[in-house]
Amino acid sequence: QVQLVESGGELVQAGGSLRLSCAASGLTFSNYVMGWFRQAPGKDREFVAGITWSGYSTDYTDSLKGRFTISRNTAKTTMYLQMNSLKPEDTAVYYCAGRRGLYLSRAVSDYNYWGQGTQVTVSS
Repeated sequence: QVQLVESGGELVQAGGSLRLSCAASGLTFSNYVMGWFRQAPGKDREFVAGITWSGYSTDYTDSLKGRFTISRNTAKTTMYLQMNSLKPEDTAVYYCAGRRGLYLSRAVSDYNYWGQGTQVTVSS
């Protein structure tokens, strides 16, 4: 059974940093692509970043490039999202997601597995 568990969300001041973690179990790692998404109140869930489980390829939504970095540990059991220079508009629930396959995707509908989400709140 696939389980994705996020952690690391909290209240932070604008300009601060956070690192989110996603602990994954039950995946055949070589066959999965992982991603981070976020959903602000009243808005659709949106793609933040993705990584092939090998770690060789990554993708970011253009507006977040340079501030956010996706990575995974060498044991390939945990994925991370390092978020720097946080802004109030980054406030959202952040979700970890897994997708069977080898290719990165930004589409919510392409992901088969989701975590429960972790709340990130950035105060001005």
